Amino acid sequence: MLVREYGKMSNLGKSYFSFPGEVLMRMLKLIILPLIISSMITGVAALDSSVSGKIGLRALIYYFCTTVIAVILGIVLVVAIKPGMPQKANEIDRVGSTPEVSTVDAMLDLIRNMFPENLVQACFQQYKTKREKVEATAGVDKNSSALTRQPVTTATTAEDSKNKTQDYKLVGVYSNGINVLGLIVFCLVFGMVIGKMGEKGQVLVDFFNALNEATMRIVEIIMWYMPIGIMFLVAGKIIEVQDWEIFRKLGLYMATVLSGLAIHSIIILPLIYFVIVRKNPFRFAMGMAQALLTALMISSSSATLPVTFRCAEEKNFIDKRITRFVLPVGATINMDGTALYEAVAAIFIAQLNDLQLNTGQIVTISVAATAASIGAAGVPQAGLVTMVIVLTAVGLPAEDVTLIIAVDWLLDRFRTMVNVLGDAFGTGVVEKLSKKELEQMDVTSEVNIVNPFALETTILDNDETETKKSYINGGFAVDKSDAISFTQTSQF
Repeated sequence: MLVREYGKMSNLGKSYFSFPGEVLMRMLKLIILPLIISSMITGVAALDSSVSGKIGLRALIYYFCTTVIAVILGIVLVVAIKPGMPQKANEIDRVGSTPEVSTVDAMLDLIRNMFPENLVQACFQQYKTKREKVEATAGVDKNSSALTRQPVTTATTAEDSKNKTQDYKLVGVYSNGINVLGLIVFCLVFGMVIGKMGEKGQVLVDFFNALNEATMRIVEIIMWYMPIGIMFLVAGKIIEVQDWEIFRKLGLYMATVLSGLAIHSIIILPLIYFVIVRKNPFRFAMGMAQALLTALMISSSSATLPVTFRCAEEKNFIDKRITRFVLPVGATINMDGTALYEAVAAIFIAQLNDLQLNTGQIVTISVAATAASIGAAGVPQAGLVTMVIVLTAVGLPAEDVTLIIAVDWLLDRFRTMVNVLGDAFGTGVVEKLSKKELEQMDVTSEVNIVNPFALETTILDNDETETKKSYINGGFAVDKSDAISFTQTSQF
């Protein structure tokens, strides 16, 4: 604030001032790709296929339930508080432009991105379709020898324009950004395959385990720089704000969103955790404090993922087989805060336009907000794109999204923090529900049933170590002295 008041910085000076914060964002984004790939593959490979299916199903059910609860909470608050009633849409300054998004095309693009054409390209680009108008061409009857001319009048011209429908064609383009969903699907299948390959796939499992360990050590190095980077990142954003008056005009709307996020993160999520896990949820949340602070400052759940891993595994002692499997998926599809925000924003815009929404439209908003939040990538301000989908679903003017862009940068930080907290609580809940399966895996992992010729070390009476190779079917045993001794079950 002092720099803003007394610094009198130019736009170029503001860019230079926020440079240390930009470096932090680049470092965190750099580490996302190896972290997601290594954690997903090792997490799935370490689980039995049936166990991974159960864990995945429990995680998805948890994500869906918390998202629906967040949407319902947001709708109840915005209908009760009515933040859009005291003012009109023309009283608020519009900022930015409206993203051109089609609901059907956006949902189909989500499925397309789950199966990328090129795995390397998916590391830095996402597929997106856009509509282009098709120019109408005059049709000629091939059977007729001559064209039938009709007198052109004003009435016929109006009739032609009325009957003419605009046709479109879909054109695929690639936009910059990691295709996280496609990478997760590939890593999920790849991890299951090498997990079933046994000894042949162990080399790959060891490689990705080492990659994951190396990545986490790099994250520890980044942690040392994080306080400096976060300070300049937030200060740079405050300096860039031109009009603080907009916060007064949208104050009631902001209060509605923030109160909903507070109720969801302080009451609902801890209550779910306490009921299922039977442990203190606030102690768990304190263990995630560094990840929550990082999410608040950089407003990206994907970029916060390295810190979330570190806090969940080292501070809250969540099983690595759970965190590596659940957290990358949660950072992509579990968006409680985004869903709540979109439900509130859609009804707020309807109130600004004096539109009374019926029960069916409110239900449509809740369904659209839930679906759109799942499709929102874990990057800054992706909620604005999905916001257009929600507005279009109930017939609200999509251009009115520009009314809330001015304060979105601030609300985005708080809803990202709620998203990360929901992911973290999810690991604790899924670990508790999967405790029996994990214990069974721990027991079976003590006996190597994958490789029948595995080396087995036993302690002899004279405290000497002897290594044996034993045939599982009981045919013979080869000891260290290379002497062959027939067993009682030998069939020779």
